[in-house]
Formats: sequence, C-alpha cells, structure tokens
Amino acid sequence: MPTTQSKRAAKPADKDLITRLTDAGEDAIQRLGELPGGKTMVEAAATFRARLDELATRIRAIDPLEKRVSALEKRLATLERKGKPSTRSPKEPS
Repeated sequence: MPTTQSKRAAKPADKDLITRLTDAGEDAIQRLGELPGGKTMVEAAATFRARLDELATRIRAIDPLEKRVSALEKRLATLERKGKPSTRSPKEPS
C-alpha cells in the first residue's frame, strides 16, 4: 500500500515539474524573439519543423510502396524459377 500512496503523491509533483519546464521553454522562445535576429531564428525553426513534418509524411508514404515492390520481386523470382526449364525452345525444322 505505501507504494500506491507514493505514486499518487508523485503525480502532482511530476505535473508541477512538467508545467515549470513548459513555462521555462515558452519564456526562452519569447526572449529569443525579442533579441535582434532572434525573430528570424524562431521563424527558421518553425519553417524547419514544418519541412520536417512534411518529410516524415512523405517517408510514411514510401513504406507501402516498398512492400508492394517486395511482393513484386518475390513474384518475379518465382516466375523466373518456373521459366528456366521451359526456356529451351525446340529446334525448328529447316
């Protein structure tokens, strides 16, 4: 039972720590925006984030294509194995 109570006591402390970290991050971003050139840096970081999100979306779209290519390669390998013995063509009569 003491472990359950300590877990319950830890949750408010964790929220307080997370809240404090969030506030500190927001303050840091505001300060960066107020510095000369800081606004440009904040905008560049936002642009970077947007481009990174776009890249992640494109990469997720590649996965199904890789699966399709893999399945096609397996089918081709199977067809090639089946076709090898029958590749001999009978001699045509002259």
